[in-house]
Amino acid sequence: MESRSRSMLSAILFMFMIHGSHCFYLPGVAPEDFQKGHPLKVKVNKLTSIKTQLPYSYYSLPFCPPKKIVDSAENLGEVLRGDRIENSPYVFKMREPQMCAVLCRITLDTKTAKQFKEKIDDEYRVNMILDNLPLVVPIRRLDHDSPTVYQLGYHIGLKGQYSGSKEEKYFVHNHLAFTVKYHRDLQTDSARIVGFEVKPYSIKHEYEGKWSENTRLTTCDPHTKRTVVNSNTPQEVEAKKEIILTYDVEYQESDVKWASRWDAYLLMSDDQIHWFSIVNSLMIVLFLSGMVAMIMLRTLYRDISKYNELETQEEAQEETGWKLVHGDVFRPPSNSDMLCVYVGTGVQFLGMILVTMIFAVLGFLSPSNRGGLMTAMLLLWVFMGIFAGYASARLYKMFKGAEWKKIALRTAFMFPAIVFAIFFVLNALIWGQKSSGAVPFGTMFALVFLWFGISVPLVYVGGYVGFKKPAIEDPVKTNKIPRQIPQQAWYMNPVFSIMIGGILPFGAVFIELFFILTSIWLNQFYYIFGFLFLVFIILLITCAEITIVLCYFQLCSEDYLWWWRSYLTSGSSALYLFLYATFYFFTKLEITKLVSGLLYFGYMLIASYAFFVLTGTIGFYACFWFTRLIYSSVKID
Repeated sequence: MESRSRSMLSAILFMFMIHGSHCFYLPGVAPEDFQKGHPLKVKVNKLTSIKTQLPYSYYSLPFCPPKKIVDSAENLGEVLRGDRIENSPYVFKMREPQMCAVLCRITLDTKTAKQFKEKIDDEYRVNMILDNLPLVVPIRRLDHDSPTVYQLGYHIGLKGQYSGSKEEKYFVHNHLAFTVKYHRDLQTDSARIVGFEVKPYSIKHEYEGKWSENTRLTTCDPHTKRTVVNSNTPQEVEAKKEIILTYDVEYQESDVKWASRWDAYLLMSDDQIHWFSIVNSLMIVLFLSGMVAMIMLRTLYRDISKYNELETQEEAQEETGWKLVHGDVFRPPSNSDMLCVYVGTGVQFLGMILVTMIFAVLGFLSPSNRGGLMTAMLLLWVFMGIFAGYASARLYKMFKGAEWKKIALRTAFMFPAIVFAIFFVLNALIWGQKSSGAVPFGTMFALVFLWFGISVPLVYVGGYVGFKKPAIEDPVKTNKIPRQIPQQAWYMNPVFSIMIGGILPFGAVFIELFFILTSIWLNQFYYIFGFLFLVFIILLITCAEITIVLCYFQLCSEDYLWWWRSYLTSGSSALYLFLYATFYFFTKLEITKLVSGLLYFGYMLIASYAFFVLTGTIGFYACFWFTRLIYSSVKID
């Protein structure tokens, strides 16, 4: 009886597993079915502007509030992005069109009129959400063949002049014509929302008599089927003027399935540019791979066989090239502790980016999962601390270091402390502007907890494990007395060769970089993680190969100080990244406010610093592997 009930239980569990495997959706991204007449919750998000980069909460302007404003729960990534999702007074019922619904009537005073004008000047847009879909304004291109482009959110208002007048006036978009697109299930007659669009209009509403809740407008009336179709008599923004906010809701059946409802938002018209970018990067990789292959096969093979034959001959005394420095090549560098810290931090970064990319390519971090990408990167950074501690402690032990705790703590604190200091200053600037982009105290505490409570202990654990391992043995013995480095040719000058080394890794990624900057600063979606993953792999290969090539030339000219130079060679690509970001700022962005400019350069400085740590570590490990390989393959007395 017992075995029978046990088999029943396992059968039920198995059925659940099969059922569960069919209906697996990411959290917060499961489809919702709506029957006719079901209420739809329209939520409002932040006001955004590409001119100021400072988001504000929707109700920071005197828009019509609901009876009680309720904040939606947001994840860490959403808070850091400045999202503030709240309920709205809009009442939608599934597949029940509405015409000229009056939201409310507001009268502006001097202060609120000034606020509206400032936001219209800075080209702020209103963002809304329905069933996790952001509100878009469809913009049809002049040539009818090209697909419709979608702009996220609608502009609060616009500036213009009355005909015959030169005075510039401000007009507010006070009538919204919403279109909700749905895909209907013919069997159940339920529907899923697959599109949320709006056309904003500015109209000076008129009515007869005194205003009351039941007042009928003469400019827009469902009873007489009179609707708003243009903005010929716009609503001006001036103190003491009343504004009546109205909206229409239209429902359109669509063939688009729920699973592909994001495709229109993510429509990409520049596929070819990405392919061009990858072909361009592959050319650089092939060129460098050819150089590395030539060095490895021809030069090294010839050198090693020649050195090994020379052992028996008198010519052994006259040897030149990289073998001469075998007694010094593994001498610990100056500031070796700092090198260990930077290498450990780079490993932490590499781990975080690789895992994030894999999740993104598999579709876990799609734009429908708002804030998911940032949350994932933060958590992965914290948990990769264990590898940072391990890598820095292993290298530190190789340099005959004994105080592993000191190195572990420096690895846990140095990079995050610098980033946190810059972030704190930027956050104070945003807070001073009363923007919703300012990170609240609670979130700041959560970030500090992630750092001190999880990351630091994990780096410590990694350091302990790494130091317990036996030290990495050098393939050749190091001489007691350091050898003198001969006079170097001008092109082997450290600064010159380091600057040259950064050009090719940057060249491999700069086209993709343009798209990433556009998505961050021009408020667009970035979702082409497949391309990005390819470009990232190309970046890794380029950094490794350019460092190996320049390291070989350096050793051939009897300069054995390669430790720091290998890190800085590929790491210098971060300087080019920052210069490109500066170029992008002056050519593509219309930022005029000082605070917004400081924000841009502050965040790009953090990004460039992170890029330096990442590329430098890749270059260092490539060179480390290369020197160990070549010196372990020659006979040395």
